[in-house]
Amino acid sequence: MTPSEQPAAPGPDMPYVDAPYAVAPYDAVVLAGGAARRLGGVDKPAVRVGGRPLLDRVLAACAGARATVVVADPRPTARPVRWAREEPPGGGPVAALDAGLRRTKAEHGPEHGPEYTEFTVVFSADLPFLEEATVLRLLTALRTTGAEGALLTDADGRDQPLVAAYRTDALRRELAALAHGHGGLAGLPLRRLTGALDLTRVPDPFASFDCDTWDDIATARARIREHGHVLDEWISAVKDELGIDLDVDTGVLLDLARDAAHGVARPAAPLTTFLVGYAAAQGKGGPEAVAEAARKAVALALRWEEENSSPQPDPGPDAG
Repeated sequence: MTPSEQPAAPGPDMPYVDAPYAVAPYDAVVLAGGAARRLGGVDKPAVRVGGRPLLDRVLAACAGARATVVVADPRPTARPVRWAREEPPGGGPVAALDAGLRRTKAEHGPEHGPEYTEFTVVFSADLPFLEEATVLRLLTALRTTGAEGALLTDADGRDQPLVAAYRTDALRRELAALAHGHGGLAGLPLRRLTGALDLTRVPDPFASFDCDTWDDIATARARIREHGHVLDEWISAVKDELGIDLDVDTGVLLDLARDAAHGVARPAAPLTTFLVGYAAAQGKGGPEAVAEAARKAVALALRWEEENSSPQPDPGPDAG
């Protein structure tokens, strides 16, 4: 991706496939072992965007996978994954994908039927704007069209085979054919694999944006703060940092902070939200507990403000 390419937020002109709330089980293979030559050879999956490593951002998007395999040398991640390595190391994306698929099969074991891994999503580890909704759109496109693969296309209409969902049997079939025909998979380009598959395409210049250069990294970091979801990005980063997985209504907490600041005093806002979180943790600890604690605190803040703003009763002429 060139520095001049700016990822655009999804809009009504993009023919997305609506995603269902539930999809069939799927596995995820994330390729994170590239050389990152255009970044000077740095550890690209560890580069941070919005306070989180690029790899962790991708892993968050496919958190619903039954098995997640990262093809790279092991490293700390925000959530547990399995690790694999292509042979030889640095053998290219086709060899890496084959290694990842073999590891997912080993994770499930022989007791699971083929439907358990009917679909596999395949991602590179440098996608700062990949989200769970993107994964669901790809899987939905794959199921509804009957294709063997569903991949995103970027702003220029180019296929992005490492932002895609595939039928696992089709991948294994073509990987086996390539290995037989070439005496191995090392060094083969991805187009040798995808060219043999029946593909459907989902345009998405935003989620398909990848970070190949430092200019791309700078663009992604700027867009995090510009595309209208900076609070969601911040909350996600905080949850990763603290090791918690809790979905809460940020609007409720922001309303609470506003009411506490307005009805009591500005410093009451952060202190009250902290106490609400602590109270929720002492209770059930889920989103419902947070909402209930916030409701009580808001009511208290409103009562507090009402006392301060209510006029004192007239004592009357006979008051001493």
